[in-house]
Formats: sequence, structure tokens, C-alpha cells
Amino acid sequence: MSKTIPDYDIDVFSRESVIDARHVDDALREFAPVVRLADGTVLISRHASVTAGLLDWKTFSNTSRPWHDPDSLRPEILLTDDPPRHTHIRAAMTKALSPALIEGMRTSFERDAVAIFDDVLSREGETIDAVSDITRRFVFKALPDAFGMRVEGRENMSAFGHMVWATLGPQNELFHEAMTGIEPVLAWLERCCNRENLAPGGIGMAIYELADEKVITEAEAKLLTLTVLSAGADTTVLTMANALRAFALFPAEYQKLRADPKLVRAAFDESLRWDSPSRMAGRITTREVDVDGYRVPAGQRVGLMFAAANRDPRAWADPDQYDIKRDLKKQVGWGYGIHACVGRVLAQLEAHVLLSEAARRVERFEVAGDMVPWLTTIGHGPAKLPLRVVAARAQNTAQVA
Repeated sequence: MSKTIPDYDIDVFSRESVIDARHVDDALREFAPVVRLADGTVLISRHASVTAGLLDWKTFSNTSRPWHDPDSLRPEILLTDDPPRHTHIRAAMTKALSPALIEGMRTSFERDAVAIFDDVLSREGETIDAVSDITRRFVFKALPDAFGMRVEGRENMSAFGHMVWATLGPQNELFHEAMTGIEPVLAWLERCCNRENLAPGGIGMAIYELADEKVITEAEAKLLTLTVLSAGADTTVLTMANALRAFALFPAEYQKLRADPKLVRAAFDESLRWDSPSRMAGRITTREVDVDGYRVPAGQRVGLMFAAANRDPRAWADPDQYDIKRDLKKQVGWGYGIHACVGRVLAQLEAHVLLSEAARRVERFEVAGDMVPWLTTIGHGPAKLPLRVVAARAQNTAQVA
């Protein structure tokens, strides 16, 4: 006999909970595998059930989710589709993000990474903000360049990302703060992803060329450019910042990377597991389903909790430990199943370039203050990350060249 889902009285999306999201999400997972919030939303948090839900798109549909507003400012494509439309659109995106196109961006990314560490290491011993000085600075230069976006208006990237992530959660105090003063951002958005404002040879134009080939419509192309721009920025910024934070907190693991630069992808993916940049993915059930002995009714809006699942001790030994050699095949930070991150190859190239440059040139990262969390309900990670860097000397640089 299925059990009734227990009520959970804590507001897990309040300002206080967002500040302490890691512990809040883990406590929810240990309270019960399935809980019901005060607004009726159901959250599923243990690894086995989250994985099963992500794989079963017919039961856990993407066509709606908690707090879903079809008139929101977020582009409504891919994240609101199931097959067959999702299959068609995803195939188009895979074609646009071709390995050849992405690999062609490596030299530009490497040049950006060198410039950033030239600057950061010129301030060796001083406190830097690893977000604004390294990861956001890199991604907000590399991604728009790869996209073919004009330089004018790029200062709106942060507000745009904050706005998009706010639409994924409840319309609470943090939501309204993110929506304050967004009119200039919306005006910029209307222009920046139009075909005439994108350079040839970039990701944006590659998407529009699919419309020329009648693979997708012109309207779908515009939505997809906005989707790539929103989904590909902050998650990469946060995950790489968490990698740098882990390097400071777990120096022995960082030295493993410096000794073997081939571990750079594992270092990035482990940071994605260790402290995921998205707390959850939203779904709606199409039928009644049993989840770990609890009855979830049809038509129920649910959250599949990435971050809590990625730290579930039932799935991981020592989940709070950052372990660069951990087996990561079952981590869900990229999503799972048909809705897994379509831009993964781009994010991994960005991470490979930036973290490789870090390992080559930085002997160690040191904690220089408390992390300041990003105040958005579903996105998670540092808004500010005070660190100090110690430059690698000649003999250390040689071993990771």
C-alpha cells in the first residue's frame, strides 16, 4: 500500500534557505524521499528516484512544472517540450552545435584564459573574487564571442541570467528582486539575438541557418538562440567557480589535477556533482506513479532535485568530499535521459580551457573569505568567491605543460 506524501513546512525557497541551500536540500532528502510543500508542489530528492524520473519522460513530462508560467520572459522551447517535437528540436540543436564548430572556438577561448590569468597572477597574494575576476569574466567573453554577438550590451548578461533563473522558481521576494529594472535588459534581448545582429560563423548564425534549410522555423531559431544564451552562461560560471572553490578546500585533489592535466574533465564534472548549479528540474506527472513507496497523483507538478540527489549517501561514498577520481557515470548534474544538457560539449570545452590554464599556472588557491551565495531560488552557487592565488614556479609549470 502506497504511503501518503508527508507535508514539509520549511520554505526551501526563502532567502534564508537559498543562502544555506546545500544543507537545506540535504535535510529535505533525509526527512523523506518525497515531500509536499505548502503550495502543493512535490519534491523528489533521492538519487534512485530522481534518476528514474529523469529517464521516464512519458510519466514525468516537461510540458509543465512547478510555478510554470507560459507567458514568462524565459524562452519557451526545449525545456517545455516532449517528443516528438523535443526530438526534432534537439536534433537541430545538436547539428548547430557541431563538434567542428565548437572545436574551432578553442584558440579564442585559450587566448581569453591566458589574458585572465595574466591579470589575476599580477595580483598574486591579493584577495580576488574568483567569480567576477575569473569564471564570469571568462564565460561572459567566450560565450558571446562564440555566439557571434556584438560587444555592445553584453553588460546585460548578468541581469538576463538572473531574470531567467528567477522564472524557474516561485514568485517570491527573490523573484521580484530579479525582475526589478529589467526593461533595458528586455530591449537588449529583443535586438541581440536577431539574425542581423549576429556575426557569420558563430553559434547564433548556425542556428538561423537551420531555419534557412527548413529544419526549424525562423521563430524557433530566435527562441533557440535565446535558450542557448541563457542556459549556457550562468551554469558554466557557477560550476567552474565551484571547481576553484573545491581546489582551495581540497588542495590534495587540486595537486592531482596539476600532476595529471588529463583529469580536467573529471575535475569539472565532480564540481558539478559536489555542488550542482541547479537545485532541481521541474516536471508534471501524466499518470499516478509510485515513488519510493509514496503515491504521486497524475497531474502533479514535481521537482526532481539534482543537487540533493548528487549528494545522496545512498549513491555516493563520502558525498561531501570533492574527489577528482570519483566514478561519475551516475551523477545527474547534466540532467539525464532525453533532456540531458544539449550544450554540454560547449561547456566542457570552456571548462577544459580555463581549468587547464589554472592548473598550468596556479600552484594553489587559498580561501580568503566566505562565499557569498547567488540569491536565486533554483540556480545555486557563488555570487562572490574570495580567493588568493599562488603562482606556479618554473619547475611546477613544466609538469603540467
